[in-house]
Amino acid sequence: MRSTSFLWNVCKSSFTFGLIGLTVSDRVASVVRVRGLSMSPTFNPPNNTSLGLFTDDHVLVEKRCLTDYKFSHGDVVVFCSPRNYKEKQIKRITGMPGDWISVPFSYDAVRIPEGHCWVEGDNPTDSLDSRSFGPIPLGLIRGRVTHVLWPPQRVGKIDKKLPRSGLSF
Repeated sequence: MRSTSFLWNVCKSSFTFGLIGLTVSDRVASVVRVRGLSMSPTFNPPNNTSLGLFTDDHVLVEKRCLTDYKFSHGDVVVFCSPRNYKEKQIKRITGMPGDWISVPFSYDAVRIPEGHCWVEGDNPTDSLDSRSFGPIPLGLIRGRVTHVLWPPQRVGKIDKKLPRSGLSF
């Protein structure tokens, strides 16, 4: 009888902490692994190792910004790809609704519609971003990246900055 009561208490506690953890990761913040070089050197700066999991950056994504879509130029965000909703991407916001963006290698300019933003990778030669698929709906954004948590030598806050290309005019 006593071992059954102990086991029941352990199960209840585990279930409670699991629900709390799920709520926090869904509503407040989560940790995301960054793969690829599209945001280099901000994330995954070039190195000569092939250790993958141990050298890929892991970042903190805060989700409180989603309640009112409070984003600004230079924010790094995680969003669902407009081409494949199961794929998550990390890019920097370079244009907000109403901004005009000059399209690289073209004389065209794009006006960003309401409810959308323009995102670009920090490494334009290795990035699939708004230059390929256009402005993305703000509803696809899953959170704002605030800090690098791994690897230990790169722990720190993410700076808001704008790339030199694609600035609004």
